[in-house]
Amino acid sequence: MGKDIHFIGQSIFCIFVENNLIKMNNETEKNTPQLYNDVCQIIDGTRYRIATTINAEVCLMNWNIGKRIKEDILYNQRAEYGKGIVKKLAEKLTKRYGKGWSFYKLQHCVRSAYTFTEEQIVYAVRTQLTWTHLRTLMSIEDELKRIFYMQMAHLERWDTRTLDQKIDGMFYERTALSRKPEELIKQELQQIKETNILTPDVVFRSSYFLDTLGLTDTYSEKDLEDAILVNLQSFIKEMGNDFAFLDRQKRITVDAVDYRIDLLFFHRGLKRLVAIDLKLGKFKPEHEGQMLLYLRYLNQNERKEGEESPIGLILCSEGNTEHIEYLMLDEGNIKVAQYYTQLPDKKLLSEKLHKAIAIAQENYTRDEER
Repeated sequence: MGKDIHFIGQSIFCIFVENNLIKMNNETEKNTPQLYNDVCQIIDGTRYRIATTINAEVCLMNWNIGKRIKEDILYNQRAEYGKGIVKKLAEKLTKRYGKGWSFYKLQHCVRSAYTFTEEQIVYAVRTQLTWTHLRTLMSIEDELKRIFYMQMAHLERWDTRTLDQKIDGMFYERTALSRKPEELIKQELQQIKETNILTPDVVFRSSYFLDTLGLTDTYSEKDLEDAILVNLQSFIKEMGNDFAFLDRQKRITVDAVDYRIDLLFFHRGLKRLVAIDLKLGKFKPEHEGQMLLYLRYLNQNERKEGEESPIGLILCSEGNTEHIEYLMLDEGNIKVAQYYTQLPDKKLLSEKLHKAIAIAQENYTRDEER
């Protein structure tokens, strides 16, 4: 009898221990994912801060080295003398610190000191642009254009590859901002820098490259719309990071008549609805009336509290600047742009854009004189 009681006691104890072990294992399994996530966040956060600090220090170090060399070269005022000094300096630095301090590296450092002011380099570091970003920006001679790309790289978080693509695609020249007089460009860039908020003149462009849609020479407006929806990610990449897709063929009813907006987007930075109308051929004056109806309907029925008034973008396959200028559409909430389903000849496009910029700036000056 005593043996039986002892056996029962042992069994109860074993069951108790087993239940507690099961309970502990369940609690461990339950808590492990949260613990794992918390530790990962600590590690990732620390690594990010370390990388950010290292990047900032590298950029500042390179600029300060360039500044010091620049001062020495300027003091002696002899180019060949300065070049010889930099070569000897590169040799000594390489012996002491190893690879990475070549003559060409020091040349980039010097160029950064000539290109960026101390305020600009501090801004670049604060906005987490890398040395590779800065090297790309050094290739831009026009200061306003360089500041534009610097601020856009920060606001839209461009990696260096995207920055290269934007510069190569003449992003700045295609904006309405580039068509303004120099003083107005400075003011708007300063405003963007202080507020970190984009303006419509920076967001919308005179032309868009839709070569990734895979359209041939012959296509309909529906084909274009379908291709945009299939390749929505690349379309938004060309339009701008802050565009969010809302609807296609958005139906609106006015006086029992149905109308349809081809594409409806929302721009987070501008806090506005953006209605896009796709057109084959050139812009026609009646397109403005149609878009105006869309915008007034959206403003009255779809606009939410805290949002700005909607903007309309009419995308045409052919350009006709005079109509747009006479109607002064770029000054209001209706923008007109040309799209290319195949990349245009870069030289011809560059000439066209620079001519348009010159004409627009002359018109601004003429209007001010009046």
